[in-house]
Amino acid sequence: MSTLEAARPATEQPATPVRRKPKRAREYLTFAALVAPNFILLAVFSYWPVIYNAYLSLTSWNLIAPTPTFVGLENYQELLTGHEFREVLLTTVIFVVGIVGGSLVLGLGVALLLNQKLKGRGVVRTMVFAPHVLSGAAVGLAWVFIFDPNYGLSRVAFSAIGQSSPSWLTDSGWALPAVMIVYLWKNVGFSAIVYLAGLQGMPKDLYESASLDGASAWTVFRRITLPLLSPVTFFLMITTIISSFQAFDVIAVMTDGGPGGSTTILSWYVYEKGFSDFEAGPAGAGAIVMFVILLVITLLQTRYVERKVHYR
Repeated sequence: MSTLEAARPATEQPATPVRRKPKRAREYLTFAALVAPNFILLAVFSYWPVIYNAYLSLTSWNLIAPTPTFVGLENYQELLTGHEFREVLLTTVIFVVGIVGGSLVLGLGVALLLNQKLKGRGVVRTMVFAPHVLSGAAVGLAWVFIFDPNYGLSRVAFSAIGQSSPSWLTDSGWALPAVMIVYLWKNVGFSAIVYLAGLQGMPKDLYESASLDGASAWTVFRRITLPLLSPVTFFLMITTIISSFQAFDVIAVMTDGGPGGSTTILSWYVYEKGFSDFEAGPAGAGAIVMFVILLVITLLQTRYVERKVHYR
């Protein structure tokens, strides 16, 4: 035995680690107390409606009978094989592609104009963004009068070129373009402002270097501006797709899904089936189909489109 070991008192014990379990337990309880209200709200108002809607899609129920009748996948079979639903899907695709493409192109064009050093551009920016914060019902009602072929501004515009105004809202060939025009007018300001924020955050040294190299304006736009704006474009693409699938108020005020179902997209189809025809099963199945479509689009965008995004 060494001298140090002999000198150590017999009662002395090696130090033991401090127990922190009670402290960790308090931290977990604090975390649970802070998270629980938000989790309960999400569970009640987000997750549970989705789960219950999935159950209703497997039933036959007129919203009046005491209990739904379970029918399995019959609603989905009728939905996916029916001619009506295929027309609704086609109308939805045309509407979404037109709105997304128009919002991105027009929004970028307006943002490029607003990014110039012009007098009164602050007022113009406010005017461009103002329609986005207006009620969709109010916007739709205003445009109903604009599109009136007898008394609206549309008649005045077409009369100036010697033509008669089309029946925008009563002709199945013009109704969907009319709704798309209104929806673009209401929402293009949001895309423009977001693009404008991206343009104002561009590094100036890249543009100065391109100018010294003699690059044309088109080359600068294609090689510098567009790649650097790709995160903004990716964000707007996702949000615009989701919002266009959920378009409802403008259609409700302007066309009520008509004429002849020419403006019936998925969101309006679900509403009609559920609250006009009182068929909860097909309505739930339509909502689930829309949910799956949005989920697939979002996953594809996140996995493939984001690879083209240049984060600086």
